[in-house]
Amino acid sequence: MRFKALRDVGDPVELGAAYSDAGADELVFLDIKATLGDRPTLVELVKRVAERLAIPFTVGGGVRSADDAERLLQAGADKVGVNSAALARPELITELAERLGSQAVVVAIDAEGGRVRSHAGTLSVGRDATEWAREAEQRGAGEILLTSIDADGTRDGYDLELTASVAGAVRVPVIASGGAGNAGHIADALAIAMCHCYVGVRTLGAGEWTPS
Repeated sequence: MRFKALRDVGDPVELGAAYSDAGADELVFLDIKATLGDRPTLVELVKRVAERLAIPFTVGGGVRSADDAERLLQAGADKVGVNSAALARPELITELAERLGSQAVVVAIDAEGGRVRSHAGTLSVGRDATEWAREAEQRGAGEILLTSIDADGTRDGYDLELTASVAGAVRVPVIASGGAGNAGHIADALAIAMCHCYVGVRTLGAGEWTPS
């Protein structure tokens, strides 16, 4: 809950396949310990997950260069997500868009109280989430994955105010993440902004997954 008290809930390959079979139209795989551990995303695990899916597949965590991103696409991902590395060096977004195309570039934004945090929510970067989303789009992002840390894991519903603010500031798709507990919460988010809604798990690395 709120990026804390993470717990193992199963194998990412099996969970990914189960979500695909259950009717999800896209999977987002976030290796949240890649940045904290200063290591690349688990490419071999990405290959195993991609082999089991029949739906688009976004991978994030540990992407620090266009070469990192290209390796993930070669492993089977359809899109790559960037977060902390893009905050540290916003030019990375443009480099990825020029190499891979904007349609393959997802900028992930973790926000608490409307302010952006990096490194799996552990560091404040002093930026407004809506303004950062707008800049990310201008630099070439094709999608925004917006996670409300305040709502994350609570199952009490999305942060509708934050979601509406970000979705209203950009023209690219916005994926709402954090707080979903039932189908009504997803309908609420869709009612206020034309966004996608994310319900699922994020990987801790080495095959452990945790609820999001």
